[in-house]
Amino acid sequence: MRVPRDVLSEIEEIAAICERTRSWVIVRALKSYLAAEGREIRELAKARREVDAGKGYDLDEVIEEVEAIVKGAAA
Repeated sequence: MRVPRDVLSEIEEIAAICERTRSWVIVRALKSYLAAEGREIRELAKARREVDAGKGYDLDEVIEEVEAIVKGAAA
């Protein structure tokens, strides 16, 4: 894996401070990424597949249903 020098410098500094290897720092960074942004990317892809499969709801219909509920609650 190629890493820009500035990023490698930060990795090495963190590794030295933590008395760990560069690999340890990189694995921790990757796990953090996968837990946050990576998870979001996977969830969006899953949602798109579900919509493509017809498992979604039309926004206009949802809004109409909510408005009907609100009107019913106000009456």
